[in-house]
Amino acid sequence: MKIAVLPGDGIGPEIVAQAVKVLEALRSDGLKIELEYAHLGGAGYDAAGDPFPPATEKLALAADAVLLGAVGGYQYDTLPRPMRPEQGLLRIRKGLELFANLRPALVYPELANASSLKPELVAGLDIMILRELTGDIYFGQPRGIRTMDSGERQGFDTMLYSESEIRRVAHVGFQIALKRGKKLCSVDKANVLDTSMFWREIVTEVAKEYPLVALSHMYVDNAAMQLVRAPKQFDVILTGNIFGDILSDEASMLTGSIGMLPSASLDAHNKGLYEPCHGSAPDIAGKDIANPLATILSVAMMMRHTFAHEDIARRIEAAVRKVLQQGLRTGDIYEAGMQKVGTIAMGDAVVAAL
Repeated sequence: MKIAVLPGDGIGPEIVAQAVKVLEALRSDGLKIELEYAHLGGAGYDAAGDPFPPATEKLALAADAVLLGAVGGYQYDTLPRPMRPEQGLLRIRKGLELFANLRPALVYPELANASSLKPELVAGLDIMILRELTGDIYFGQPRGIRTMDSGERQGFDTMLYSESEIRRVAHVGFQIALKRGKKLCSVDKANVLDTSMFWREIVTEVAKEYPLVALSHMYVDNAAMQLVRAPKQFDVILTGNIFGDILSDEASMLTGSIGMLPSASLDAHNKGLYEPCHGSAPDIAGKDIANPLATILSVAMMMRHTFAHEDIARRIEAAVRKVLQQGLRTGDIYEAGMQKVGTIAMGDAVVAAL
């Protein structure tokens, strides 16, 4: 298993270090794992003047999977747009053709009280949000800032989806639904946007190939409301890039903390980039207080989706569950009566539980 490790910025190096401990523990058990490090985001700009340096691209293309921390930092906010850390993230997703972004929102029983919603609304919650990742308004052209004939400045972006982009991610969504509760809710804004009308049309066509899956449609504003009103009505949510970006972060708070949410971004052959859903949190970087569990759970997703080691994925997930049962909590999920621990101690506890 050749894994490219990209620690990134902010808390990225700290949380990735804990996930690497898990990989090294698995390697000690006999799993053949090769790790090679490179820079991405602000770290890439600092090292090579590019948020996605050529050396990183070469390594990522050659690897079987990529483990990423997070990118971004206040010090990069004044850089020209192409040099900002987030552009490195967009470019690696595009360059590796990682079009299917899987973001599970799972509430561990031990963390039901940590949710911002009432425990009875979230206990037992298990949602999979599938976000299309390489199209939509984040990549559509033309885009930019221009001056109109009137002299007024105007910013513009293009929301754009091709039929093939919608079809391929829809197939992934229905295939995931077949393995879960056989329900898929496609989220769009078809009452306003032509792009969403087209999205709904294509998803409905693809659904005919999956008669065992119940398809429903929901406008994104209603979906945002329903996620906090009755989240357990959902099983698989399929949506576009920008809507998925927003809804998956909203869903993270159902689980108690965004620090608990892993993600997988896959290509057509299940090669993947694995990262926590949260950002680089530069304000807490270096303080040993960040939650590494989302990154560790991303390793579990890597074992499941890229390397087809369901047994190892479940073993990692069981280890995380065990440390939660032991009462260990980082600050973001802490509640009275629990034992507050730092980033390193939480990583060590998961390795011990393995």
